[in-house]
Amino acid sequence: MDMRTLGRTDLKVSAICLGTMTWGEQNTEEQGHAQMDYAVSQGINFFDVAEMYPVPPKAETYGRTEEIIGTWFAKTGKRRDIVLATKVAGPGSMDYMRGGAKLDRKSVLAACDTSLKRLQTDYIDLYQIHWPSRATNYFGQLGFKPSDDSRAPSIEETLGALAELVKAGKVRHVGISNETPWGVSEYLRLSREQGLPRPVSIQNPYSLLNRSFEVGLAEFAHREDLGLLAYSPLAFGMLAGKYLNGQRPANARLTLYARFSRYNGDHAMAATQAYADLAREHGLALNQMALAFVTSRHFTTANIIGATTIEQLQSNIASHALKLSKAMLDGIEAIHKRYTIPCP
Repeated sequence: MDMRTLGRTDLKVSAICLGTMTWGEQNTEEQGHAQMDYAVSQGINFFDVAEMYPVPPKAETYGRTEEIIGTWFAKTGKRRDIVLATKVAGPGSMDYMRGGAKLDRKSVLAACDTSLKRLQTDYIDLYQIHWPSRATNYFGQLGFKPSDDSRAPSIEETLGALAELVKAGKVRHVGISNETPWGVSEYLRLSREQGLPRPVSIQNPYSLLNRSFEVGLAEFAHREDLGLLAYSPLAFGMLAGKYLNGQRPANARLTLYARFSRYNGDHAMAATQAYADLAREHGLALNQMALAFVTSRHFTTANIIGATTIEQLQSNIASHALKLSKAMLDGIEAIHKRYTIPCP
């Protein structure tokens, strides 16, 4: 397994990161433990979770994914072998989270403490802001629309709270997620001018169906050592090919949860079919071609791979050994010109 440096730290993380957001909803605790066991056996040392997981979020399962990781740590004693990343939720309608998730100082500090308890650890290697407090473009939104967010906690307040956690030894490094170029520049400015923690990574969506990261953020990743932790590299399973031709497999995410419509429009289907045809021409599985592409990008630190079955996980992790030929990359670019960003 390829190991890569996390930002400007001394941490080495596997190029494949184990995603966990189905554990506690689509996967049981036993299945989550089995996935961690297998991932570690394949050289993966990087796990990613969030306080709001599993997805879709709801009060009955809030925090369950972190708890599953915590019981695995307690059972195996492997905490020191793992680079552990989790996230504090931004604002939203989830009132069951501390009376309403926020990114003010009090909420960030409280969120970290409860995550530590669920994870059964006394430190988090990478603590990430899950999404911004301010009104901006994330989760598929296009077209910035100014609104009055003057009462939202500032990035300065949020980063100041993270600084307290770093000073207390509860957090080693900080990261951001679902951020924009302006947000990245503001975090870096405050870090530089006020001596606050410098983000070491950015976790944003990136896949063959959504290469928007390349437009304004790839240059930040390159020049500021702010590596991408790519989430949804298979676009909610669309790039596994299992939804083509109107298929809706039992227990698949888009079958179970109609709310996830980001990657299943007509344009997405057409682009996916084109990529499936390309993979078939070269004798490859679509999921492995799609994942290998994400892992190979110069700005990618880690590709966050999740699965609901061990068989899916095995196939997805195996993609790390696949090297795409020039002919394949040229084919991908040709399709990209036809369907530039079918899913934002």
